[in-house]
Amino acid sequence: MAESSILVAQDEFSCLICLDLVQDPVTILCGHSYCMSCITGCWDRDDQKGPKFRNLKIYTPRPGLGKNTMLDEVLEKLKKTKLQAARLAQCYAEPGDMECDVCTGRKYKAIKSCLVCLESYCQTHFERHEEFHSGKRHKMTDATGRLQEMICPQHDKLLDIFCRTDQHCVCYMCMVDEHKNHNTVSAAAERTEKQKHLEETQRKSQQRIQERHKELDELRETVETYKRSAQTAVEDSERIFTDLIRSIERSRSEVTQLIRDQEKAAVSRAEEQLKRLEQGIEDLKKRDAELEQLLHTDHHIHFLQSFQSLSVPPGSTDSPKITVSSHLSFDDGGKSVSDLREKLEHFCREEIKKDNFQRFTLDPDIAFKHLCLSEGNRVLTFGHLQPYRDHPERFYVYAQALCRESVSGRSYWEVGWTGHRCLSIAVSYKSIGRKGDGNPIKLGSNNHSWSLMCFLGKCDFWHNGGMTALPAVPWPCKIGVYVDYSAGILSFYHVTDKMTLIHRVRTTFTQPLYPAFWIDPGIGVRLFDL
Repeated sequence: MAESSILVAQDEFSCLICLDLVQDPVTILCGHSYCMSCITGCWDRDDQKGPKFRNLKIYTPRPGLGKNTMLDEVLEKLKKTKLQAARLAQCYAEPGDMECDVCTGRKYKAIKSCLVCLESYCQTHFERHEEFHSGKRHKMTDATGRLQEMICPQHDKLLDIFCRTDQHCVCYMCMVDEHKNHNTVSAAAERTEKQKHLEETQRKSQQRIQERHKELDELRETVETYKRSAQTAVEDSERIFTDLIRSIERSRSEVTQLIRDQEKAAVSRAEEQLKRLEQGIEDLKKRDAELEQLLHTDHHIHFLQSFQSLSVPPGSTDSPKITVSSHLSFDDGGKSVSDLREKLEHFCREEIKKDNFQRFTLDPDIAFKHLCLSEGNRVLTFGHLQPYRDHPERFYVYAQALCRESVSGRSYWEVGWTGHRCLSIAVSYKSIGRKGDGNPIKLGSNNHSWSLMCFLGKCDFWHNGGMTALPAVPWPCKIGVYVDYSAGILSFYHVTDKMTLIHRVRTTFTQPLYPAFWIDPGIGVRLFDL
């Protein structure tokens, strides 16, 4: 409401010539008010044509002009009201805002900065600055706290020129002095040129952001897929093991019941025999008492009459022979438990083989030049020099080879061999050494590889030059290798109709892992399919 009344008042007190608020108001005889400069200017130029002069009458002689004091006071109040309204429309500077350099006390937020005065102004002081410097060309910019950076520290002039030779901003004095004959352009022109480059850089950056977002979404989807697959596997495993536990519990109950039944039958027989024995003892004690009494009787006739019946020893029909074994056998129950354990172990090992089997092929670009690969690069033998191409990853000292594929997650594979020399069945990082004649590049002699070395049934485990002696295995035989990469588990098995653990090691794998081999002449190695 206050603003509306001010606008109406301003329209009513506008000069009919310049249509702005009357400055130094004068009123002529017709009653209209004008700016002193406007009315005198019109009379001086005799310019009284057009609609805005329709109320301006021609006076001869020209009347004297006196200042309209009352109107001037009203106009001053109107200006103050307008100034106060403009100030109320402003807001105080908050933390992080540019403050007006002219305000005292609590400062208002700056909206403009002068590159000549090197000051920032709120709305009110900006208007005063414009009034005070009207007619002067002060360069203004949006409020900034970097005014000093825009001024030449040497000449205290505005940096408005860019030197392409030295690639930095200079002022006019710099351009005619130390940057004379340099390739210089206006800062605005250089900004236009560099902005094109910056926009292209931004476009590429935004494109990379989109690509990264796409990769991020794909990775998140992959993670969710992993989680769903893992959850499904866990649920399936839980279901299988729950059924297995129930089956074991049922078998345990059955075995326990079998043992208890055998116990009950044996104890029942023993208790019957105990009763017969106890009864026999009681009969013998009674007979013994009768004999004792007869021995001490004084009646000869009674003695002789009773002697015939008491002098005969008890017969076998009176006291049958009783046989009780002190070693009762529960072999049937024990055998059932043993069979169940063997079946469970066999099941678990077969599941390891079936669920984690990975098919590997040997890499001809890495194999030693005397190693011959055949049958789809799944058979390795020592032979004549092979026509392999030169390759920077080839083994040049030892007869070693790596597979092309790396171990992924949980992996199982089986290896067999022929011959009666030495070989190593190993896993290795691809970063293992290739050249030189020192042991550190041999499988198991460094911290890049883990090796099971076999020779005529004797097995040793090697890693980083350290050796662990292991139990002997039949020669030749089939070896199963199991790796759980994330858990850091490496296991070697002797494989027949069952799997027997040879050695297991726990470590932390830090690089992709590859099946690897080292063989002596006369040895042939085969990667088996299940």
